[in-house]
Amino acid sequence: MTSRIRGVKIAGIASAVPASSLDHLKTAERAGVSTEEAEKIAEMTGVYQRHVAPISCCTSDLANAAAQRLMADLNWAPESIGALVVVSQTHDYALPATACILQRRLALARSCAAFDVSLGCSGYVYGLWLCGGLLADGVRRVLLLAGDTMSRACSPQDRSTVFLFGDAGTATALERDPNAPNLTFVLGTDGSGEEFLIQPASGFRNRATPDSFNRLRTPEGSMRNSLDLFMDGTEVFRFTLREVPTMVAEVLSEAGWTLDDLEAFVPHQANQFMLRHLAKRLKVPSGKLALSLERFGNTSSASIPLTLSHCLNERLRRAPARLLLAGFGVGWSWGTAAVTLGPMVMPDVICLPESESSPAD
Repeated sequence: MTSRIRGVKIAGIASAVPASSLDHLKTAERAGVSTEEAEKIAEMTGVYQRHVAPISCCTSDLANAAAQRLMADLNWAPESIGALVVVSQTHDYALPATACILQRRLALARSCAAFDVSLGCSGYVYGLWLCGGLLADGVRRVLLLAGDTMSRACSPQDRSTVFLFGDAGTATALERDPNAPNLTFVLGTDGSGEEFLIQPASGFRNRATPDSFNRLRTPEGSMRNSLDLFMDGTEVFRFTLREVPTMVAEVLSEAGWTLDDLEAFVPHQANQFMLRHLAKRLKVPSGKLALSLERFGNTSSASIPLTLSHCLNERLRRAPARLLLAGFGVGWSWGTAAVTLGPMVMPDVICLPESESSPAD
């Protein structure tokens, strides 16, 4: 589907990561992988460091830190926010909704609508679209919080995932502005991808049993149980090259733009090899491809706003820039957005100490 939303301004973005981090060599040591193999994996994925949440830190803690900073920098009073949308696949609980928890922690009004959206790689673009619709329907201001702590869903002995996934939480502030440039979206879904990126025993379809915690050796030599994240990298790569070029062409056509009009192409930070191959197919100049993988890894729903915070914050503080945002993956689910951002509030990436990862605030 395609959608064009008018009169909605993105006023600011803030991102937070755990202060603790692991480089690829430390990850290899824990995974029982040789230094030589670790270097090859890092060269292919582009991930040399990941910020990893301790057991005391949930997605809500990181999103809360980002939102508190953004609200303060924008001078937004909590009672001025009419809706809170939380995009994540690593919620605090199966229930209640993480959005309800964050409504309290952020001291938002009881009249604030708050709800969760369970999407991963495409989730940030979907979240922007949903928030834009709420604002177009009359809500004054909306907070979009997107983040995941996927490192804790990975087996430490699964080389297909443990080197790749990092943790982050982000906050995006949107408000009504009749003079704001259009936001243009192309969204899609293909549920045949269900089995290729999945935690098989993480919900109610396959309830966890004591055996679910037993890690078994896979034919590829990794150790994984049915609660751990499973990823078929080959199928993810095929899906990306099959669907993303089409959706990029569609959203550019809908916006009336060409690649030459773009300041930057900001994709979901899936894998460096795949993204450079994709950019080559799309004929995106290497200087316009925004990557944050080396520092943060794949942070799921947080990866696009985190990349904006890390790679483009100084640029977006100064002046408007035309950007193409592209999220794609688990589901299969995909979404692209042609947006003009800036000047806007863009604080530096926050590193949250473990002592501040507490829901008691």
